[in-house]
Amino acid sequence: MKDTLMILMLFCTAYFSAQQTEYFNVDGSGRTAIIFPPKSLQQSAPVVFVFHGHGGNARMAARRLNFQEYFPEALVVFMQGLPGRKVPGLDPDGTKNGWQIYTDDLGRRDIHFFDVALAQLKSTYHIDAKRVYIVGHSNGGRFVNVLWKERAADIAAVISVSGQGGDLIQGAKPVSVWMSMGKDDPVIPFSEQKKSIPVVMENLGVDEKHLRKEGNLDIYSGKEGTVLVVDIHTGGHEFPGSSIPKMVSFLRNCTKK
Repeated sequence: MKDTLMILMLFCTAYFSAQQTEYFNVDGSGRTAIIFPPKSLQQSAPVVFVFHGHGGNARMAARRLNFQEYFPEALVVFMQGLPGRKVPGLDPDGTKNGWQIYTDDLGRRDIHFFDVALAQLKSTYHIDAKRVYIVGHSNGGRFVNVLWKERAADIAAVISVSGQGGDLIQGAKPVSVWMSMGKDDPVIPFSEQKKSIPVVMENLGVDEKHLRKEGNLDIYSGKEGTVLVVDIHTGGHEFPGSSIPKMVSFLRNCTKK
C-alpha cells in the first residue's frame, strides 16, 4: 500500500511540475492558460491550443483532453474561457466560461486572446510556426472554426469536436481538418452537425473519389496538401478520449505549406 501511495505521489508531482500557468494581457484584461512545455526546449516544437466547452475550464480540459500525454514533443496550451455569452436553457445569464461563436461577437475578445497568446508563446518558446494546431470541444469546437475563418494563415490543422462551423466557415482557406460528431448528441443534434461536412469538403476541394476508410473514419486528401478526417461515432456530446492518439497522429502529419 505504501509503495502504491509513493508511486501515486511521484506521478502527481511530475504531472503538476510540468504544468504551468501562463498569463496574458489582452486589450487590458488578464487572460490565462495552462501550458505543458515540450519535452525538449532546444528543438522547434509544434503548438496545440485546446479550447474547452461552455461551462468548462482549462484545468478540467487538461485532465480530460490529455493531448500532452500523447504529444510530448509539442507545446500544449489549454486556454481559459470567460463568462459573457448567454446560452438559452444552459446559461441564460452568461455566467459560465465560454467562447465567441461568430467572428464579430463579444468584441472579438477570444480571437484577440489567441493572437496575443500565440505571439507571447513564440517569444518564450522555440515554436514551429508551420505546425500550429487548434482543438476545440462543443462551444470550443465552434470557436476553433471561428479561428479557422479568421486566422487560417496561422493554422496548420483544426480539430472540431461536437461543435462544427456550418455556414460560418464557407470560403475558409484550406487547412487540414478533423471533424468529430456523435450520432446520439443530445446538445447539438447530429443532423445539424453533419451539414458542415459538405462545406468543409468544398473548402478543401475534396470529393468521394478522394476517400479512403479507416475503421469509422472517412479520410480525404485535399488541395494544398490538406487532409480531411470525418469521425462519426455512436456516442453523444462528449469528447471521444479514445480518439486522442489518432488525433495526435493526424496532427503530426499536418504542416503548413
